[in-house]
Amino acid sequence: MCGITAYRGPTAAASRARNALERLEYRGYDSAGIAARRPDGSTMHARTLSGVAALAVVVGEEPADATTAAIGHTRWATHGEVSEANAHPLEDCGGRLYVVHNGIIDNADALRARLVGAGHRFATGVDSEVIVHLVEQAQRPGVGLGDALADAVTHLSGSWAVVVLDARSGALAATAHGSPLICAEAGGGTFFASDVGAIAPEVDEFRVLEDDDVVEVDAAGPRWHRSGGSCRPRGLWPVPRTALLASTGRHRDHMGNEIDEQPLIARRVLEALSPGIADGRLWRGLGLPSLDGIDRVAVLGCGTSLHAGRAVAGVFSRLGGMPTRTLVASEVAHEVWEPRTLVIAISQSGETADVLRALDSLPPRHGTVLALTNNTSSTLARRSDAVIDCLAGPKVGVAATKTFIAQVLTGVCVALSGLAAADRGDSACVDADLRALAATPDAVAAALDTWRGPCAQLAADHARASGFLFLGRGAGLVYAAEGALKLKELSYRWAEAHPAGELKHGPLALVTTGTPVFVVDNGDPRLDVDIAEVTARGGRVIRIGERVLNVGGVALHLPRTGPSWGPLESVIPLQMFARELALRLHRNVDKPRNLAKSVTVS
Repeated sequence: MCGITAYRGPTAAASRARNALERLEYRGYDSAGIAARRPDGSTMHARTLSGVAALAVVVGEEPADATTAAIGHTRWATHGEVSEANAHPLEDCGGRLYVVHNGIIDNADALRARLVGAGHRFATGVDSEVIVHLVEQAQRPGVGLGDALADAVTHLSGSWAVVVLDARSGALAATAHGSPLICAEAGGGTFFASDVGAIAPEVDEFRVLEDDDVVEVDAAGPRWHRSGGSCRPRGLWPVPRTALLASTGRHRDHMGNEIDEQPLIARRVLEALSPGIADGRLWRGLGLPSLDGIDRVAVLGCGTSLHAGRAVAGVFSRLGGMPTRTLVASEVAHEVWEPRTLVIAISQSGETADVLRALDSLPPRHGTVLALTNNTSSTLARRSDAVIDCLAGPKVGVAATKTFIAQVLTGVCVALSGLAAADRGDSACVDADLRALAATPDAVAAALDTWRGPCAQLAADHARASGFLFLGRGAGLVYAAEGALKLKELSYRWAEAHPAGELKHGPLALVTTGTPVFVVDNGDPRLDVDIAEVTARGGRVIRIGERVLNVGGVALHLPRTGPSWGPLESVIPLQMFARELALRLHRNVDKPRNLAKSVTVS
């Protein structure tokens, strides 16, 4: 859940590493740091709690930035408090070696005790520091930095992406195990990063380090090897076109611009995928088995991705009549899996540790895994039988908005294509869903226009509210859940989502005079009874999704009916309200407290 960057080249290493780090700050912003080798062999080492931007001052003090090797890190704390001392890069006893690390070292305490006994001096409370001391211990005369790193990681248990800088020689060495790391060459230099988006403006293609690969970079260039022998460089991946499509717009915060970008994202997904729906070409092109040979669809995800998966599962169940289940990825260790199961694993980054660990629990010959991700070179993509790009482009704001829309629409396109390929589902319902799908970009755009003013007013009206309820039924429930999650993430106010029919079984006790209750209306007539229960207790109902007609001066509320995945555009006002309330409460909507993406620890 942290960000790594590194560069070795002719000049400006510190600047390149810091600039790349800025594009990775969404992965963690508790602290940040950089270490770089100057031409005279001295080291620049700076760490801060003020964000990556603060490192620009330090790097700017370098005369023409003549640094030739640098590593950088932005941290989301797992072990050790948030402090400048615990920020990476971490150094060895002699100030020669510096390390940056993503992941968790499970046996750090035992290693620390052993290293202290051998005379090593520790300066922090973080698990990562054992790595730099292990490399220091392994680096004897005649042992190169890459071999020393390869030796060091044989003692580790857990997950890691590691880059080590030898400030004396200017060499870099990198390795990974259960945590993402990529390598790329451009302009006479070599880059490392935990995400291709960090270096996308600098390179055209990159290589992915597989588990236990070691890459050493010195004056002779990069050399790939593995513990006990050499290996060839991994195959090249092109930088995805969408990696360069960062959201821009009229807002100062990225989240506002990413919310506004959603009609464009919807059009991008549908233009790419909808031509292959009706004839099943999209499904068959992914190499997926016919739905006639699948007994169940299981969706794996976390947070917003899980909500998107629930919406997609609705297409298979409501339209295709197929058994489905949605599973919280962190809770699947003891699930019983049917052999003919299609597993749809959803992760924006493709590196979510809980999702990857869930795949580890699948038995042999469990069925087929389809990855739905925004990163087609990710670990999830490489471990799946098929992968589809959700085409959201770079995501900077930590709280998901445009990626939710992209995941739902991408999954819906695949599901509809699978049903078409297997000739499943009532043809009239399928046609209605296809028409609804084509209308989605306009529906999303209309929601933006309609709710911009009302959401600002609602935020002003409810700025003092201590808690919020979000209700829905059927296909609308997933959007209520996503609305509650957004409000919690951004405003730090309590928000609960419940099936509306469960109100009388407990949650109604939360409703009192003025309690704000958002209702996602998917056309279920029973919602009127649920709303009456709320208003009878003085709650204030904000109804999302109905059509209002004025007949003879009387407002008639006509619930909208939606497609099998539910009223997707209803999430727009919920996102907008969460952002407006957070801004009114002076929250940082791009960097909510205690959160970061991608979630590469579990």
